[in-house]
Amino acid sequence: MLFIVLLAVLFFRSSLSRVSEIRFDGNVFSTRDQLLNRSGLAVGDQYFGVSSSDISEKLREIQSIQQVTVDKQFPGIIAIHIKEFATVAYELQSDGSLRAILANGTSVGVGSSGIAVEKPILTKWKSDDPYKAKLCDALSRIPGEWTADISEIIPAPIPSFPDRIKMYTRSQFEVITTVSLLNSKISYLNQVLETEDPGLITMLEADSYVPFKPDTSEEGQEKDTTQ
Repeated sequence: MLFIVLLAVLFFRSSLSRVSEIRFDGNVFSTRDQLLNRSGLAVGDQYFGVSSSDISEKLREIQSIQQVTVDKQFPGIIAIHIKEFATVAYELQSDGSLRAILANGTSVGVGSSGIAVEKPILTKWKSDDPYKAKLCDALSRIPGEWTADISEIIPAPIPSFPDRIKMYTRSQFEVITTVSLLNSKISYLNQVLETEDPGLITMLEADSYVPFKPDTSEEGQEKDTTQ
C-alpha cells in the first residue's frame, strides 16, 4: 500500500501528470490567446484536474462559438475543436469597414479571415433591431447557392409589414419581401432570377414580377441631335 502511495506521489510530481500541449482548431474569429484566456487553461496545469465540460462551457460564452469538443489525449495533450456559427452576411460600418454577421446575429471583425464575396451586405440596420437577428437566422437556413446572387439587404418596414426588407441582386433585380417570408419565398425568387430579365420582384402575401422599363434616354438624345 505504501508503495502504491509513493508511486502516486511521484507520478503527480512528474511531467506526465501535467498539461504539456494545448491545441485549438476550427477557430476563425477568436485568437488562440483569447481562447486560452477564456478557458483558463495553461501548459503545466494538472492534466487530470482539467474538466472537459468546464472548458466547453467557458468557451461557448464567446458569442461566435456554437459548439466545443474537448479531446484529452494522455499524456498531457488537450485538443479543443471549435465550431463557430456560420457567416451569413457582412455589415457595412460608418467608417466603410466590413464586419461579419453570423447565423446567431453576432457581429465580429473580419480581420485576416477575409470575406466571402457570395454573401450579402447588410446596410442601414440598427444594432438593436430585433429583425436583424431573425434575418440572420433565416439566411442560415437557406442553401448558400440560393443567396449567392443577393448583394445587399436593407430594412424597409411599413406599418402592415414591420419586418419588410428590400434586397438588391448582382443580376440587377430589386426584391421586396419580409424576414418572416424569406425562407418560404426563396425558391420563387430563384426561379425568377433564372428565367426573367431584371425587374422588381415583390414577395409578400402574393408574388409578383414587373420587368424594368428599358432606358430610352440615350435613344431620345440621339434623335434630338439628328434633327
